[in-house]
Amino acid sequence: MRRTVIGVMGSGENASPQAITWARQLGALIAAENWVLLSGGRNVGVMNAVSIGANQAGGLVIGVLHTPDAAEASDGIDVAIVTGMGSARNNINVLSSDAVIACGNAEGGTLSEIALALKAKKSVVLLTEDAEARQFLQRIGRGMLHIANSPEEAVALTRQLLEDTEDTEDTVQR
Repeated sequence: MRRTVIGVMGSGENASPQAITWARQLGALIAAENWVLLSGGRNVGVMNAVSIGANQAGGLVIGVLHTPDAAEASDGIDVAIVTGMGSARNNINVLSSDAVIACGNAEGGTLSEIALALKAKKSVVLLTEDAEARQFLQRIGRGMLHIANSPEEAVALTRQLLEDTEDTEDTVQR
């Protein structure tokens, strides 16, 4: 049976200390659920913290790197997927994830990943302190974007969204 893949998207160099703390906790919680973690795989910011958190908790970690080599890969990833695609790799991150958690600043690459996830009809859980980002993304999220106030709440929301998706798929198949 295929394991559930959770994409955690977040800033690299611009990640806040709070986002890095949350990301490390998210990684450990995702591993505890026996989900596979997928991130941008770099050795900075949210990508690094979530990967290390999941790895240290015994989880399987996939990093989809934007570079043509693994030089910037986090020490926390188990599988490095080197794309050389720059920001185009964001689409791979989103489409390879069963659900997406956006952690920290919703800007740049993270914002594009949120938009791509919403376009692909994937549930997004947003964990950020930024009230303006919350308001804006809820408006464009049309019921697909859910707000969390802690890593624990983000994982609980993700679990519920995945269960709701499974229930819907079971009903459609009957």
